[in-house]
Amino acid sequence: MAPLAELAATVAALLKEKRHTIAVAESSAGGLINAALVAVPGASAYYLGGGVIYTVHAREHIAGLTRDDVKGMRSASEPYAKLLARRVREKVGATWGLSETGASGPTGNRYGDAAGHACIAVSGPVDAVITLETGSADREANMWTFTRRALALLEECLQKA
Repeated sequence: MAPLAELAATVAALLKEKRHTIAVAESSAGGLINAALVAVPGASAYYLGGGVIYTVHAREHIAGLTRDDVKGMRSASEPYAKLLARRVREKVGATWGLSETGASGPTGNRYGDAAGHACIAVSGPVDAVITLETGSADREANMWTFTRRALALLEECLQKA
């Protein structure tokens, strides 16, 4: 397993080079995305903040998303991931918002998604959203996979901006 700072080194360099900032809202990655970004020395140049939005309570009180905001959506979906990425970017005032929502395992979520399912979104000068299915019930392995893929998606968007 790569050290956290190694996972985010390229993204951090791109953010610094472009003088862009990032805010993160994650769920089933459990804070690893935020931790990877902060682990890079000099993170204060680009990292504005983030959190683990793990429950409806956190969604409402930390992300500020109301029931009306998410009407017709379910968590762990691409539309929800896009909304969450946009909201965290707007609330924190960052250039980029990054979100992840899914089911790390060992079982699926209450919405019928299997363990290893995640939706990841980027909001900013370039928007993107993907769905990832690992096919694994290994909770920690999924958390690390979600983190690596979220950072890779952010890197792809940064390179296009």
